[in-house]
Amino acid sequence: MLRSLYSGISGLHAHQQMMDVTGNNIANVNTTGYKAATVQFQDTLSQMIGAAGAPQNGQAGTNPAQVGLGVRVAGITQNFSQGSAQTTGKSGDMMIQGDGFFISRSGNEMLYTRAGSFSFDANGLLTTSTGEPVQGWTAENGVVNAAGKPDDIRMPLGATIEPERTKKITLKGNLSSDNIPDVNNPKNYGIEGTPVGNPGYVTTIPVKVYDAQGGTHTVTAKFTRTANDNAANTSEWRVDTYEEGVDPMDPASTPIGTATTLTYKNGKAYEADGTTLKLSFDIGTDPADNTKPLYNVDITDVTSYSGLSDARVFETDGQTAGALTSLSYTVSDTGQIIGVYSNGLKEVLGQVAMATFKNVQGLEKVGNSLYRSTVNSGYAQVGQPGSAGMGQVISGALEMSNVDLAQEFTNLVIAQRGFQANSRIITTSDELLQELVSMKR
Repeated sequence: MLRSLYSGISGLHAHQQMMDVTGNNIANVNTTGYKAATVQFQDTLSQMIGAAGAPQNGQAGTNPAQVGLGVRVAGITQNFSQGSAQTTGKSGDMMIQGDGFFISRSGNEMLYTRAGSFSFDANGLLTTSTGEPVQGWTAENGVVNAAGKPDDIRMPLGATIEPERTKKITLKGNLSSDNIPDVNNPKNYGIEGTPVGNPGYVTTIPVKVYDAQGGTHTVTAKFTRTANDNAANTSEWRVDTYEEGVDPMDPASTPIGTATTLTYKNGKAYEADGTTLKLSFDIGTDPADNTKPLYNVDITDVTSYSGLSDARVFETDGQTAGALTSLSYTVSDTGQIIGVYSNGLKEVLGQVAMATFKNVQGLEKVGNSLYRSTVNSGYAQVGQPGSAGMGQVISGALEMSNVDLAQEFTNLVIAQRGFQANSRIITTSDELLQELVSMKR
């Protein structure tokens, strides 16, 4: 009877711990990055009543007879399955899709978390919601060295991007090979004083460019068709460049630099020898004034077929000076933090680091949704998000708790009934003891 009392007590204790774990899961149903815990029971030592006997002399063997001495909690394990995404739209919120943990620093200790609610403080330091600096790599000139040791990530507020003059202009579109001008397209018209049918048609393309100081200018490239032979599928265009404020259609206007001649055959531009495709040419640079810049024009995708002349600027390089004056940034799926400068340009400022473990069940909770490594979790394997074994980062979202309320409420019922049944064991054992005491009246 004393054995049954102690078994009932152990059952009460075990089911109380099950209630504690279940209650904590339910309490954290809305905790970002929380992982549900489960309890496993196992029986304790059993008292031997009769030992096992081996078969002998034609008699069968006997099995051992044992009385169990109760139950105990074998372990409390974490369920590290993926939680659902909660979209927030906030740039500093990051969710890990897959395995891995963000790394934060508490003093000199590295801690790990799945809760990615981060923000920059007044000094530009990326921190968790409780103030621990997030670990990663700060970029230098837009380049991240992920081979180095992770450290605090700082946004370089006040950093500037130097201006860069335009060096290359990319054009796309078509230069018409038709003999009759298209009066519906104001960019295509005959040269003044030439009869209809003359090959002289003009297309002007304004191009925004940057000088060495970051100043913006608009130069105009004037394409004039000087020859055309549809029977031979050939045409010739002269390209002149005009400075900002100069009317390219005014006969008195003087172009800068030397005119360039483009020879087209079968719709493609060729070099003067006719055997090599021409992919680019230079415009600008007045020989008498070396301060005027030179621009390289990429015409790989500019054709000369029948139809409208719709050649246009597709892309130019160069930039004005810019400063990082605000905490405006985006985060890529590899955890790169991309800052937005005042001139609209973007540059990589840093990248968050990620860690995985050989045994995530071996991690120890330390509060604030943080874990620390233990001797059974193994050392942290640190790498970039999206690399082998590491999950990807989803910006503007947080990982919700993976608590299943239906399962937790079921566990509440099981724990309650288990507790109730074990309390009945104690009550019944007490009644038996009372009967024993009552035998002597």
